[in-house]
Amino acid sequence: MASLSSSLSPFAVLGKRLTAQPARWLVTGSAGFIGSHLVESLLRLDQTVVGLDNFATGHRRNLDEVRSLVTPAQWSRHRFVEADICDLDACREACRGIDFVLHQAALGSVPRSLANPVATNAANVDGFLNMLVAARDAGVRRFVYAASSSTYGDHEALPKIEERIGRPLSPYAVTKLVNELYAEVFARCYGLAPIGLRYFNVFGARQDPEGAYAAVIPRWTRAMLLGEEVKINGDGETSRDFCFVDNAVQANLLAATTDDPAAVNQVYNVAVDDRTSLNRLFDMLRDALSDFRPDVRSLRPVYGGFRPGDVRHSQADIDKARRLLGYLPSHRLEDGVRVAMPWYVSRFAVADEVCR
Repeated sequence: MASLSSSLSPFAVLGKRLTAQPARWLVTGSAGFIGSHLVESLLRLDQTVVGLDNFATGHRRNLDEVRSLVTPAQWSRHRFVEADICDLDACREACRGIDFVLHQAALGSVPRSLANPVATNAANVDGFLNMLVAARDAGVRRFVYAASSSTYGDHEALPKIEERIGRPLSPYAVTKLVNELYAEVFARCYGLAPIGLRYFNVFGARQDPEGAYAAVIPRWTRAMLLGEEVKINGDGETSRDFCFVDNAVQANLLAATTDDPAAVNQVYNVAVDDRTSLNRLFDMLRDALSDFRPDVRSLRPVYGGFRPGDVRHSQADIDKARRLLGYLPSHRLEDGVRVAMPWYVSRFAVADEVCR
């Protein structure tokens, strides 16, 4: 497994510190993709974790998988609350006695927000505000929240720098921009200590491949395994800064525990400062999957129209996160694909055999 960071990285040092000094964490959206990875990582560090999810997009199987990967003693430190962040009382109860909030709960996806902007706003704005109020009232030490690269909107310059954004291109992007504005206001008015993490196309195990709003990497991998058509929107030269989920976990924990006053009430890009076209991504996934299924080597994609609300190119400057948080991404795209591919194969193998 290729690695970009050394054993003496700030994140490695943090892991030892947390194990020696356990804290109480709340992870919202804990049954989701990134949320379940946060729960797993925290439990492995012997932290006490409260998870909150309403299963709108998360899955119980993700938590079941986490349980199978940690020790019984570690799992005993986990408490799950099935609730909706649109319920302020539930948010307040979940925040009680918590040191660090990692707020991941949201309705993601640009296409979903175009299809249903009201639902997206309810979860991503109303629910976000509820969590800010609950965290403020509980006196939490740090509030880290999932922001989004969609906030850059129509600003075309590359790489993306946190202080330079354009106009939003979708309702989803609007909600994520509002999150940043609300967080800054709560810092100024109430002394809350928020940090926003602008995720760039996070991928990895437990990411849902199904449905109209599934992310591209698990969706394409599943389609290849099932012999289904892989459709590329546009000409395939649209590019993204794909970020393995371990990098997102690292950023969350570093942001939650930083002692640098200059690092708080900020937003940070979470990515690897790289750019990969969809055409190149297809080739990479096919090559990695061919180690398990040689028959996929002959697959070719089909092309369709460009998707409304999408930006053409995206690449993050991660210097700010490196300087202020000590963020050093451990995996680039190809590294992460190689790590995640066995999970994809095992996850979709049953469906594949049924289709044969």
